Amino acid sequence: MSPIDLRTTAAELPGSWRSTILGEVGGASVKVLRMDAMPVAEESHRAPEALLVLDGRLELDVAGRPVSVGPGELYMVPAGTPHAVRPGSRGTLVIVEHAEG
Repeated sequence: MSPIDLRTTAAELPGSWRSTILGEVGGASVKVLRMDAMPVAEESHRAPEALLVLDGRLELDVAGRPVSVGPGELYMVPAGTPHAVRPGSRGTLVIVEHAEG
């Protein structure tokens, strides 16, 4: 497999906040997406989720608490924890989460 340029892959996606699966590792999906300034509704997952900001900034509300994740930073969302994206998030985001289904 060839190296994947994550920023280019995210930039070529048809819309923001629509991830594409790059591959799977040990039952986890590795995804990339492009963030825009729009918020994303609250959600939670049965398994932990890793959020890695490549560039830009991810603004979260995690269990009612604001969290800001900057370039090169990783945030781990614990299983079952409600989290939402606040307005103002922009850039490239990598998500590692348990494969659904």
